[in-house]
Amino acid sequence: MSTEAPLTQVAAGSAIGGRLVDVWVYLSTTPLLGLAVTLLVYQGAFMLYRRSGFHPLANPVALAVIALGSLLWVTGTPYATYFEGAQFVHFLLGPATVALAVPLYEQLPRLKRLWLPMLGALVVGTLAATVSAIGIGWALGASKATIASLAPKSVTAPVAMGIAEKIGGLPTLTAVLVVCTGILGAASARGLFDLLRITDPTVRGFALGTAAHGIGTARAFLVSEEMGAFAGLAMGLSALFSAVALPLVAGWLLRWL
Repeated sequence: MSTEAPLTQVAAGSAIGGRLVDVWVYLSTTPLLGLAVTLLVYQGAFMLYRRSGFHPLANPVALAVIALGSLLWVTGTPYATYFEGAQFVHFLLGPATVALAVPLYEQLPRLKRLWLPMLGALVVGTLAATVSAIGIGWALGASKATIASLAPKSVTAPVAMGIAEKIGGLPTLTAVLVVCTGILGAASARGLFDLLRITDPTVRGFALGTAAHGIGTARAFLVSEEMGAFAGLAMGLSALFSAVALPLVAGWLLRWL
């Protein structure tokens, strides 16, 4: 009996290992590999985020980006090959954004009372993010293409890339800057709000959605549904306003540099 038990365990382990190898071989020949790896890496990053007590510096998006980037680099996998499967996650960004309307509808009475100050905050916040980005880039001696790529950094990625292309920027660089801005905003928001003694979840959410788009909105939903609802509202309105105003404002400023 003592001899048969270890042999049984070895056989079971070999069978499981064989099935895992079969799954890996199958996935590696299909676009599903990119999707599977993305989901597994993010799940692992979120587990670390939860174990850290949802610490802002352990942002799961940042951890997942670092892990996936390292994996692609180590394995020599082209990004285009990876994206063949991961594009399904990218597609879900649309429905996920639309779904933000559900918690926002529950805040409709408060939204009706606060529409005027929120409109003012939206205009000021969006323009401040653009002007400060252009000013800092110019002061540091960045090229016009880099400054144009930096200008829409606080807008959600699809809109920001379109704006950057229209004003002479590099859409790929803008996409990286947008992600970095979202991660930085989500990581630093709580400390900054506490320092400024801003406690209202409506104000916190709206500011976070304006400055840190989708990643900031995801962080806001972890705090409270109310904060997440107003962050989602700010993200959507900021994208709409930016698509109209930023090409004009940024284009005018870039002509003077």
